[in-house]
Amino acid sequence: MSYSKIKSFAKINLALNVIGKSHSIHKIESIISFLDLYDLILIKKITNKNHKIKFKGKFSKNIKNNNTVSMLLKILDQKKLLKMQKFEIIINKNIPPEAGLGGGSMNAASILKFLISKKFIKISNLKIIEISNLIGSDVILGMYSRSLVLKSNNRVNKILDVKTLNALIVKPKFGCSTKKIYSRVKNFSKAKFNNPSKKMFEFGFLKKMKNDLELIALKKYPKLRVIKTFLEKISGTKFVRMTGSGSAIIAYFKSNKVCKQAEKKVKKEFRNYWCKTAKTI
Repeated sequence: MSYSKIKSFAKINLALNVIGKSHSIHKIESIISFLDLYDLILIKKITNKNHKIKFKGKFSKNIKNNNTVSMLLKILDQKKLLKMQKFEIIINKNIPPEAGLGGGSMNAASILKFLISKKFIKISNLKIIEISNLIGSDVILGMYSRSLVLKSNNRVNKILDVKTLNALIVKPKFGCSTKKIYSRVKNFSKAKFNNPSKKMFEFGFLKKMKNDLELIALKKYPKLRVIKTFLEKISGTKFVRMTGSGSAIIAYFKSNKVCKQAEKKVKKEFRNYWCKTAKTI
């Protein structure tokens, strides 16, 4: 059996508000898009007794044996949804870890989506949500892979036909621990995204928004502030914002040409940092 190919796209938070806390879990609302930056997943059914998972590529180092993909397969096996079927999965990692780009979560979501679409498993929408939440809170977002608004009640609204944004992603050598960043949240914002619309994806609206986790990360890692300040001073930058809990800082542009020019400036200034241009999909 030949491999099937899956594109697992990077997720970005264009805006994020922490609106409360329930037990140990923080409640958020967010404006979300996906980039044309992706991990490439190869998958095929095999006759082995066990699943085979292999990570390759620049960002494949230090991925633990207990990862989002192994967790997904373990849960599906425990719930007898795969009916003894086993798979070989090879993941080419192009999305850096601990960047706020949701690489691992989107890998799990992309594989789950594939297994459902190819009828390897049959599952209800409620079961999809249950399994996604067992792996990670943002896994369910990867089941959509399009412009979304996550509302304060944890419901997701798909937003169609939004304008493409050009993004310049800059990530320093270090990553941010989601758990550690959230642990420093002391104040909560009021919910603002409960009436989702296309205007939420326009520059004018987004410039007025924020990421509640950003100030925490900038305070803990001053180098992130240096990156953000540099990006804000580049001509043509519409706004600059950290995605998720970091450490990736993203500058947004209307023009692809200006975005590419900005990339050259960043690579000259921050030679040892990972820098990549991308577009929202």
